[in-house]
Amino acid sequence: MRGRWAAGIVPRNFCWIIKDHLAVSERPGGYAPNHRKVRRQEELLWLRAQGFTRVVSLLASTHNLHAYDELRLEWSRFAMPAASDTRDVLAELYPALHGWLRSGERVLLHQEELGDCVMGVVAGYLLWSEILPDGPRAITAMEQLLRRQMGTAGRVIVSVVEELPSLESFSSPDDGAGGPEGRSASPEDAEGGEADNGHAGPDGHTASPEGHGDETEEVAAASPQSQGAGDTEVRAAVLAEGLRAGEGEPFSSDHGESPVSGVS
Repeated sequence: MRGRWAAGIVPRNFCWIIKDHLAVSERPGGYAPNHRKVRRQEELLWLRAQGFTRVVSLLASTHNLHAYDELRLEWSRFAMPAASDTRDVLAELYPALHGWLRSGERVLLHQEELGDCVMGVVAGYLLWSEILPDGPRAITAMEQLLRRQMGTAGRVIVSVVEELPSLESFSSPDDGAGGPEGRSASPEDAEGGEADNGHAGPDGHTASPEGHGDETEEVAAASPQSQGAGDTEVRAAVLAEGLRAGEGEPFSSDHGESPVSGVS
């Protein structure tokens, strides 16, 4: 039993976006009144055991940061505003994220829950980084991967990408962060932010300026529910090929709309 606990448990709604490089989930430990410190510890142990090198938080508060410190997980926080104007945050997040992925980091991105904001941010990254060619296909890919419809808030985030500095505007991989000076997690940063009561802490974000190495191109899916590794690997490989070939598995909306067509 001790060995199973040490291996940890999969975070709720965990899903690979770029296989073995970028994943999303809800906040480790759960969100708002559902947050459990014991579960958070187990989920962070699982992330560390799976080789994740960085956690990127989109929370307005500093919740969880001290827990990442305790387990020596690097973290960066990009507080997403509640309003629709996300331009400034995305202009710093995307180059930083691109740099981390190019340098071989394994990154988990989360907010409180896996909803429109996270879907929009990740779909926007797939568009900004030119992994997918246009906004509608990026939105469709997210809906297929996460098996849920993206609402207006997420679609607005994707639309903002056209207003951001392009990937080509960064002259070299080493310029990829585009944000404030990077730093490791520290107890001072997280102090006072963890009350698990939903109170927002100060705004701010950190990002690493380094980024180099091979491009990551494989878009992959895991079930939004926790699954066995074998089943996840098979579904990821099949859907990744489908997304590239235009044969992605259709996603049927639960809101009375037509099914989303496959990504070409």
